[in-house]
Formats: sequence, structure tokens, C-alpha cells
Amino acid sequence: MIGRLRGNVAEKQPPFLLLDVNGVGYEVQLPMTSFYKLPEVGEDATIFIHFVVREDAQLLYGFASKIERQLFREVIKANGVGPKLGLAILSGMSAVQFVQCVINSDTTSLIKLPGIGLKTAERLIIELKDRLKNFTLASDTPATDAMAFDNSVENTFVETIDHRDDAISALLALGYKSAQATKSVNKIFLPEMNSEALIKAALKSML
Repeated sequence: MIGRLRGNVAEKQPPFLLLDVNGVGYEVQLPMTSFYKLPEVGEDATIFIHFVVREDAQLLYGFASKIERQLFREVIKANGVGPKLGLAILSGMSAVQFVQCVINSDTTSLIKLPGIGLKTAERLIIELKDRLKNFTLASDTPATDAMAFDNSVENTFVETIDHRDDAISALLALGYKSAQATKSVNKIFLPEMNSEALIKAALKSML
């Protein structure tokens, strides 16, 4: 069982991370809320892992903190919710927002997430409400040992590359429909935004 990986960030292609651990490259899929907290390529990161073994694959899901991983594990315990949908949920809203939606029975916000219909939203609330009412969302170990998340994706970017295709691809990987992803990215696009900023703004616009 792999519970944590510490290594060098070799590649970042939302929502995937390639982490070089002593010469071995581990491909890890992260919810965007954790992806935003990653350091730059070439820097070291510590990722908390949820390891899934299937007949046809061994999959690594990564999180910036133990708290986020714990919430993910609670979410995928719900009937009909697998890891892919769990990542989509935690990409579309923060851990705090999700817990508040469940506690407050806020189906309106939940059904805006990809793959979540009214029945699934109601099931999440019924199955998770008691388990999450005392869930702690205190700060935990960040993805990088050197610094905590500094909201850098909200700052002004000096790059002028058009990152819309990367952002749309990431949204498709999270379960959004092509038309919805394209429309959302184009709606909030600014030339100075990188792919992470575009993804974050697009997800926020759909809530």
C-alpha cells in the first residue's frame, strides 16, 4: 500500500502529476483543489496517496493533505460514487464548501458538479451527513515542504501563451461535457491566465 510519495515534480498536466521519486516516475491524478497547491516543475513535493488496485490498472490519487485524502475516502464510500466522481466533486468545490453543502442539504450546489444529478446529490447528503458533521477541516501538511499555498494562481501572469486547450482537456478529464467545458473556459478567458488559473476560474463560474 502506497500512502505517501515525496519526490521531484517532473511534469504537471492538469489533473495529472508526474512525480519523480528516486528515478521512478509515478503518475498521480489529483483534484484541482490539491493541484493548485503544487510547487513548480523541478521542485520537491509531498503527496498523500489513495492507492487503488483494479484488475486492469493500479491507480494513484493524490492530495495536498491528509485531511483532503480523508474527505475523499469518505466521499467514495457513498453508494455509486467512485474515485473519478470523487475527484470531480473535490475539483469543483473546496473541502469546506462540500462539507457545508452536505451539512446544509444543499442539493442545488451539488447538482452543478459533473456527474451529480439530483438523486446522487440526495444520496450523498443522506449517507454523509452524519459522518461529516464533526469532520475537521483544520489546516494540514501542504503539498510542498518549503511553502504553503500562496494563491499564486490568482496573481497576474507574465505568460501570454493560450492555455485554453489544456484547461478544456482538464475539465473533460474531470467529467464535464465538451460543450460545457469549452463554453466555461472561453467565457472567463484572459490572455495572461495560465491553465491552472483558467481551470480554477471555469470551475468557479459553474457553481
